[in-house]
Amino acid sequence: MSEETIFALSTAPVRAAIAVLRLSGPACDTALRALGVERLPSPRMASLCRLTDPGSGALLDEALVLRFSAPHSFTGEDMVELHLHGGLAVTQSVLGALAAMDGLVPAEPGAFTRRAVLNGKMDLTAAEAIADLIDAEGGAQQARALSQLGGELRRQAETWRDALKTMLAHLEADLEFADEDLPGGLGQKALEALPELYLALASHVDDRRGLRLRDGVRIALLGPPNAGKSSIINMLAGREAAIVSARAGTTRDAIEVAMVLGGVPVTLIDTAGLRAAGDDIEREGVRRAVKTADEADIIVLVTSPDADDGAVDTPDTSDASDTSGASDNMDTLDVVAGRADLRVANKSDLQRGATTDYRGATKEHGDRLNLSAKTGDGAEALVAALTDMVMRKAGLGENVLVTRARHASILREVVGHLDAARQAPALELAAEDLRLAQRALGRLTGAVDIEQLLDVVFADFCIGK
Repeated sequence: MSEETIFALSTAPVRAAIAVLRLSGPACDTALRALGVERLPSPRMASLCRLTDPGSGALLDEALVLRFSAPHSFTGEDMVELHLHGGLAVTQSVLGALAAMDGLVPAEPGAFTRRAVLNGKMDLTAAEAIADLIDAEGGAQQARALSQLGGELRRQAETWRDALKTMLAHLEADLEFADEDLPGGLGQKALEALPELYLALASHVDDRRGLRLRDGVRIALLGPPNAGKSSIINMLAGREAAIVSARAGTTRDAIEVAMVLGGVPVTLIDTAGLRAAGDDIEREGVRRAVKTADEADIIVLVTSPDADDGAVDTPDTSDASDTSGASDNMDTLDVVAGRADLRVANKSDLQRGATTDYRGATKEHGDRLNLSAKTGDGAEALVAALTDMVMRKAGLGENVLVTRARHASILREVVGHLDAARQAPALELAAEDLRLAQRALGRLTGAVDIEQLLDVVFADFCIGK
């Protein structure tokens, strides 16, 4: 338990109907009495109380006061919640009164959840899930955060640790009590379960679906100038986010628009038209378009009957050459066409039923998807196709555990130790590798070395949580 009592506003610092201010620590009741609450409410019972300034005795607010006694609270310590009227003057006056009290300090970001972890109220994966739940923009992110908050990742990590513990115990028994009446080859038999455990963890190391779900999916629209990429962006966004003009080459830089598809936050990116650029600015736009394709999770190739789809000079950058993996005489549009996840034939109102060529076909959805951004014909099919792809990229409906780079890094380390144990020439060396794997896996939930992890885990928390 901490000797300091922390306080912070847990709702947004804006004008609102109510504002919630939290305290946690041994001086909670003392703070209430200093605010003029002579008769403390019973734990977990809301009570309407008059709050007064400790110095002047002036009335600050009439608030609902809730008390929680240790260890039956979010942090495991004594806690108080003040449900104030949400005016800025009210919240600032109460915060000022608390700041003037001895033994009370303003909370740092994540301080309340940090104390909950230190006091054994939750593990690190649950703490991360709280941060993800606060940041959730779509229903899919919300569901994933709630699943992790419910212990899905913790339970799986504990299952892996138990398997390692059993394996290590049998190895140690074989090594330390070789003269005892133990079954022959006990240690070697224990290692028979190692390949299955190795494969189970390795399958999650490079699985980026959870990371895409947490961070959002990036969708890049690429294609020749005047194909209607900006019009499609505006149509999907439901507003004029990008400038639309009949003049080719209007878009010179990447334009990003945020929206939600299938409960997953996505970023739509409009890019410069891919063609033989005529000046330095347009060449830079093409270079940035190619770079955007490198970084995108989904590439949508947009063409139209009246677009300028002539040969394009491949920009002389490492990004472009890395993107293409093709011979020098292959133009940039050809390269993007080969990488496209979805191909949209726009302006179907100009040429209905146009013959599909290689730039109109798709890798995953049969032929091209015909669309008229002008009339909206085909818009519903485009949204459905993009939603399906986004949901698959984010792994919705599947058992996806890794949602943070920290998780992936730890599992990568564990897999490395397991691989070393598989190839160890002696049982003693295998046992040491398994011991290291178990210790590394413990860092996932905070079972070991927790103090070293807290600063990393709570770096992006908000104040008051």
